[in-house]
Amino acid sequence: MKINDIAFVGIPVTDMKRARAFYEGALGLQPDPEMTGEHWTEYSIGEGTLALACVGEQWRPSNQGTSAALEVKNLEDAITCLEERKISYDKVDSPVCRMAIIEDPDGNKLTIHKLKSENEKEICK
Repeated sequence: MKINDIAFVGIPVTDMKRARAFYEGALGLQPDPEMTGEHWTEYSIGEGTLALACVGEQWRPSNQGTSAALEVKNLEDAITCLEERKISYDKVDSPVCRMAIIEDPDGNKLTIHKLKSENEKEICK
């Protein structure tokens, strides 16, 4: 098997209206009008797709599982937006990137991510 691309990252939610308010209002994502409904909403991000699914007991939210990392142009600007919107976050600095880990209203973890430039990366010796 050869995997060519990621089709979408799916995030289970319990209340689509509340979830959309967060993803669109707090994160500024724009829904795909053809893929927006009561149980499923998609957001195109770059070449990928982030999908929200409200499908009941068959797929439940968790802060212990899979997470999506959303690449931003400027992490400090993104953090300012999070603070203005009163979204709490944990800041993480790794050898190759900087991140702000947040949770959506259902507790799903999301990573606001910025890859470091080559001259910022720490080289392991």
